[in-house]
Amino acid sequence: MSNIVGLCGSLRKGSFNRKLLNEAVRLYGRCDYAEILLDLPLYNGDRETEQGRPKEVEDLAAAIKSADAVIVTSPEYNKGISGVLKNALDWISRVPGNVWKDKPVTILSATGGRTGGETAQYMLRHCLTPFGVRVLTSPVVCIASASEQFDQNDHLLSDRYISSVEKLMHNLAQEIELKQLHPAKE
Repeated sequence: MSNIVGLCGSLRKGSFNRKLLNEAVRLYGRCDYAEILLDLPLYNGDRETEQGRPKEVEDLAAAIKSADAVIVTSPEYNKGISGVLKNALDWISRVPGNVWKDKPVTILSATGGRTGGETAQYMLRHCLTPFGVRVLTSPVVCIASASEQFDQNDHLLSDRYISSVEKLMHNLAQEIELKQLHPAKE
């Protein structure tokens, strides 16, 4: 059974991106899943030097390292990823060893606007590049007008969006299987 970690770039409990993250995991199917909350202190080099990395950062890095794959959902704030998500990436980059190396990662987004977070996805892909992750590029899942896209059980309403998320999760399962068959050499 696959071990999947979920990261949501929004801290709000009822965020559309958290709903989308949970929907992606539901549509993935049977797996060991944990969402890691990104409520971390702001990165500060002086703090790191004086106090070390926070336990939450170490726990986040360990969860990513041990996961078979990571699902990331990101809101789009002012044409970019949230500060919460960028801050988490900055903290993780300070952990020795690359916990992201060759890790299969999917990116999904949900926004109130008409592009569904497309620009945030491009920025997130760019921010993940130095880590050497294996970002699945297709299908791109950008949920537009997110306030209208979930039912009372927080499931997607649109067959088109459901189909896209299902296909992305199917591709993720295949990528995990491929990685397990052909592990990267350290």
